[in-house]
Amino acid sequence: MVPVRLTGPRLAVREFHHTPEDVAALHAVFGDPEATRYLPFAPRDLETCADQVAQFVEEAEKEPRDVYRLAVTLRADADDPARAVPIGNAALGLVPYRAATIGYALRRDVWGAGYAGELLALLRDFAFGPLGVHRLEARVDIDNAASIRVLERAGFRLEGRVRHDYRGPDGWRDARQYALLADDPAAGRAVQGG
Repeated sequence: MVPVRLTGPRLAVREFHHTPEDVAALHAVFGDPEATRYLPFAPRDLETCADQVAQFVEEAEKEPRDVYRLAVTLRADADDPARAVPIGNAALGLVPYRAATIGYALRRDVWGAGYAGELLALLRDFAFGPLGVHRLEARVDIDNAASIRVLERAGFRLEGRVRHDYRGPDGWRDARQYALLADDPAAGRAVQGG
């Protein structure tokens, strides 16, 4: 396995480690009802998050690798980015025909600081660069205005509405389907804000 390390002006993205710190950090996101409000699952307990981190580590070791579930950290949090405590997670799943799905979730106390836009740029550059992806896809809950803004600022284009995309705690939820192609003008420029 070649570990993924991505760095931006304020963020560093790395592999998850099956440590108490990384498990607690994932739980800070996935255990928060507000942070999971638009995700396709209910808040998770600490044990479930520990199982997920173990799964992330297993997925990272598969050859060929088709799923990247990565820890998002602040560069300023540690001299050694590999030891920085995550503020969220990012996911990139390779699908047929040189395409990938993209997703992210950040801890609530860092919302509104522009990290989602920077993270999206890092993932976009990783997908279109080393992974050789041609199409990035993102689905977002129709009521998640903040993520919709991030995707649109990044140049993702709305392709339509996916009815009953997932079942949330309050019933079936629709999503908006967005995509960015490697030859779209926005694919080559840095994402500002978020």
